Amino acid sequence: MDILENLLAQAEIHGNFVDGREVGAGDGELIDVRNPATGGVIARIPNSNAADVDRAMMSARAAFESREWGGMDVRARARLVNKLADAFEDNLDSLYRLETLNNGRPVNETRAQLGRLPDFFRYFAGMALARRDDVIPVEGAYLNYTLRTPIGVVANCTPFNHPLMIMCKSLAAVLATGCTTVVKPSEYTPLTTLKLARIFTEAGLPNGVFNVVLGFGATTGLALAQHPGINKLVLTGGTEAGRIAGAAAARVFAHQTMELGGKTPVMIFDDYDVDQAVNYAAFGAFIGAGQTCVCASRHLVQESIYDEFVEKLGRKTQTIRIGDPFNPATQLGPVISGKQRDRVLTYARYGREDGARLVHGGVAAEVPGLEEGFFVQPTVFADVRADMRVFQEEVFGPFTVVTPFRDEAEALRLANDSPFGLAAAVRTRDVSRAHRVAANVKAGIVWINDHHRLDPASPWGGVGDSGIGREFGSESFNDHFNTKSIMLPTADRPFDWYKDTATQSRLN
Repeated sequence: MDILENLLAQAEIHGNFVDGREVGAGDGELIDVRNPATGGVIARIPNSNAADVDRAMMSARAAFESREWGGMDVRARARLVNKLADAFEDNLDSLYRLETLNNGRPVNETRAQLGRLPDFFRYFAGMALARRDDVIPVEGAYLNYTLRTPIGVVANCTPFNHPLMIMCKSLAAVLATGCTTVVKPSEYTPLTTLKLARIFTEAGLPNGVFNVVLGFGATTGLALAQHPGINKLVLTGGTEAGRIAGAAAARVFAHQTMELGGKTPVMIFDDYDVDQAVNYAAFGAFIGAGQTCVCASRHLVQESIYDEFVEKLGRKTQTIRIGDPFNPATQLGPVISGKQRDRVLTYARYGREDGARLVHGGVAAEVPGLEEGFFVQPTVFADVRADMRVFQEEVFGPFTVVTPFRDEAEALRLANDSPFGLAAAVRTRDVSRAHRVAANVKAGIVWINDHHRLDPASPWGGVGDSGIGREFGSESFNDHFNTKSIMLPTADRPFDWYKDTATQSRLN
């Protein structure tokens, strides 16, 4: 048995998670799941077909309509969701280590990120308890009130970059509102999603509420998005994937929430401390190996501090320690795959071809002992024009560009020169300018003198090619309900439209 055969023999084989247990799926084809730091196969999963998706959807629908889940009292459900948050917290150590193994993020990052996720569930459990329907003042002697009912089955297609965090943004709202879900995780990073489904089931979540189907986005993901039984589609991924899945879900009139591509502009004004701006630039651009839709990928810097900023960002980038994600000293891990590494290197070539100045990186990184890993040097290009590909197109790696601007008007023009509109950031000490720029930049999320900050109470989503809808906050919670308006007269008067019709003052 050669080395490759030995690795494949040792890799765990997983099935879908349906109706509270793992089940076989697919037609025999298995997808290799790799550790991006080593390139080695750590698991194998099926490429689920339409029948497998249908099985999961039937389980989700049955649970939604069951007395055990669908008939559960809101206070009992809130208590259960809080219990699930506790179970999540009890398993944090194994979850963040598995996430690091599967997606290559340094343990310091996965520990910090996953540690916040139990509170996503606690927040939405609180929303469920605090929810009130409306009584609406209307003309005449009428009582009008609303009644909200859970929307049903939510299909959730999640990406590889933040497997658990992005999935939990949806799952927390799903569970708190009494809906059910079928999740299709990225074929690159399915392992923590499967593990969380088992943890929640063992903690008391009824079978069928949380199902997982595995496979490629173009096959399994599409089968889920176009399934006639879905009531809402949540997708985080590329813009083109969103267009395809969204068009499929629109055929069944499913609600949609999509967080798609981004090209975050960071506007740095000359009244802001340059060293602090550089620290935020490195954090915003290189955390998660830059594989985030809100990566600080375009730094727009006022001319008077431009040269100083570029020089200091180059020096800061050189100090970032690349290495084994399980080593606590590591600050930058690999990108998810060889394909993604090649994409980053291709954009480095585009930058050189288009005349940008390479400040640092632009090449693969060599890590002793991890020669088969998918590492790439953090990359900075300066003197970038708005018509360059590296300014306009999402790279999705540890890659950022720097462009000078003269004044506030030019900063906003450059920032808004993009089809995307997910996030933006402003660095300034001028309070009035901070609010003015935040109001006028094209984005769904704006950070002033900060980056990457989120909270389950704060709505998250974009405009333009960055998607539709919002996760988090009351916006997400309310979108998991259908709203029914109930109207009744409070005056006990006889009614006959067809008697003395001409004297009737109102039809409806």
